[in-house]
Amino acid sequence: MSDVRVIISRDAAEREERVVTTGTTAGDLFPGERTVIAARVAGALKDLAYEVADGDEVAPVEIDSPDGLDILRHSTAHVMAQAVQELFPEAKLGIGPPIKDGFYYDFDVPEPFHPDDLKRVEKKMQEIVKRGQRFSRRVTTDADAREELAAEPYKLELIGLKGNAAEAAEGASAEVGAGELTIYDNLDAKTGELCWKDLCRGPHLPTTRLIPAFKLMRSAAAYWRGSEKNPQLQRIYGTAWPSKDELKAHLEFLAEAEKRDHRKLGTELDLFSIPEDIGSGLAVFHPKGGIVRRVMEDYSRRRHEESGYEFVYTPHATKGKLFEKSGHLDWYADGMYPPMQLDEGQDYYLKPMNCPMHNLIFDARGRSYRELPLRLFEFGTVYRYEKSGVVHGLTRARGFTQDDAHIYCTKEQMAGELDSLLTFVLNLLRDYGLEDFYLELSTKDPEKSIGSDEVWAEATETLRQAAEKQGLQLVMDPGGAAFYGPKISVQAKDAIGRTWQMSTIQVDFNLPERFDLEYTAADGSRQRPVMIHRALFGSIERFFAVLLEHYAGAFPAWLAPVQVVGIPIGDDHVPYLQEVAAKMRARGLRVEVDSSSDRMQKKIRNAQKAKVPYMLIAGDDDIAKGAVSFRYRSGEQNNGVPIDDAIDEVARAVAERAGS
Repeated sequence: MSDVRVIISRDAAEREERVVTTGTTAGDLFPGERTVIAARVAGALKDLAYEVADGDEVAPVEIDSPDGLDILRHSTAHVMAQAVQELFPEAKLGIGPPIKDGFYYDFDVPEPFHPDDLKRVEKKMQEIVKRGQRFSRRVTTDADAREELAAEPYKLELIGLKGNAAEAAEGASAEVGAGELTIYDNLDAKTGELCWKDLCRGPHLPTTRLIPAFKLMRSAAAYWRGSEKNPQLQRIYGTAWPSKDELKAHLEFLAEAEKRDHRKLGTELDLFSIPEDIGSGLAVFHPKGGIVRRVMEDYSRRRHEESGYEFVYTPHATKGKLFEKSGHLDWYADGMYPPMQLDEGQDYYLKPMNCPMHNLIFDARGRSYRELPLRLFEFGTVYRYEKSGVVHGLTRARGFTQDDAHIYCTKEQMAGELDSLLTFVLNLLRDYGLEDFYLELSTKDPEKSIGSDEVWAEATETLRQAAEKQGLQLVMDPGGAAFYGPKISVQAKDAIGRTWQMSTIQVDFNLPERFDLEYTAADGSRQRPVMIHRALFGSIERFFAVLLEHYAGAFPAWLAPVQVVGIPIGDDHVPYLQEVAAKMRARGLRVEVDSSSDRMQKKIRNAQKAKVPYMLIAGDDDIAKGAVSFRYRSGEQNNGVPIDDAIDEVARAVAERAGS
């Protein structure tokens, strides 16, 4: 045996050099540290069974770290696959990667899984966990792997795609990656006999016993490698956590998120629907949803006008040559609806973007530096042919309306414009009730970009400075920019802590060049403007869905489709409340009087179920006093409130929330 020198690195400040003997494993470096489940060696994740080499720098991977959670969940996916094949021996294996908050595994089985099947699989998984099987890694060759996995056709296909995991499938890198081919054996803790095996890069937990808490969630159909041309497999989703308490908290979070699901609330509150007769991803807004949308748009429109934006309108379809000029047919053709052939074979497309048309407005006549910055704004409806598997209610739709702005300015104006633009965006989002933000800066991808390094550097630094002035956390997204320029994304957290990407601000070097946009500078020369893209909500539909889930359907008074419901104790009290309602409507308030045959308590329950902010209840005593009983959505109630006071309170709440 000889000595091996390694460096144990827990963080940048804590580094320890240690001399160990050959054969020492990564796990031996962290004895008694039960939360350490893997190691990072020279930047690569390794099993704890990895034997350290001279000069290795080894960092522990804790189970509750991002890497640790992925390893936990990927290991649990293997246990699930083993359980499925023990219960359904005919099942063929697809892929089983970790995903956000969980994992999945795809199977080719004769019949779809039923909920009772998932209960059986979960029970079998618990047995495997208790057995404490060891995850054991071994390197193999392509030829040996093909022989070993001859009964697994999908694994054989992945072996053929080794080194091109992006082509293989989402999650396939967890199987084959780009380097050596490995198989993980699940070995009996006592005898060492093989219990199960899978093609996998790893790493994994040392044993199944280290899986503390998991639950299977649901099954769904999924096409192999994400292509509709391939067989449809059955996918089982699950979640795994470092403790039972964390699993319980996650399940409670999911239950709350399910209650807030905008698709469910949209039906319950009669706000919108997505009729099958129209098509997937194409929503219609009902009268109450239409009110919310109109109020959202009206307030945004007013704020934009106050900030110097000019409103434009553009058509929904255009000749294909416009998108050839803009480059969208080169970059986004797969996401566009197929062309319509009109005018003797001329291709027309439904527009996926508004920016090419805004450029035509800029270029419709000569522009002077005195007109800049020119801020063009449109509620422009666009159409993108999203795959059916990713369409999701209003948050991922095929037809939606962008609150789209394009700002044309001089290079000297760019810094001030980006600074004021980001302030405007954040303040407007705050007006709608979102308060918790961080910013993400997407920078140049050297392999996919146009424009000089100097211009990119200047635009990126200007965006960074504008972001830092907001005093918010700034997260870097290296290489995440589009080909035409860097981008700032506003990430907002909702009431239950979920993060939504909201506004994006992009500097564009591409379109002004492609459209040959120019303005006359002060010295009479022709100059190219800087173009800034900005979608504040992203889309009206998506922002509607985010607010609906953020408020759990209980919109603040200024956004609520019905702000007040008048509830008569008896039929004789209806005319009185109708007079009150008329006064409120004269103040611009949205009021209904429930004159149905339901009893008063049922009317109150109906108003609460509809999440109406205020109820005005009236009986004989109220009429005699010229008053109402003022009831809040929370259930709190004040009796004998004079009519004018009640109206003033509602009007004040509406005005305050609207920022008036």
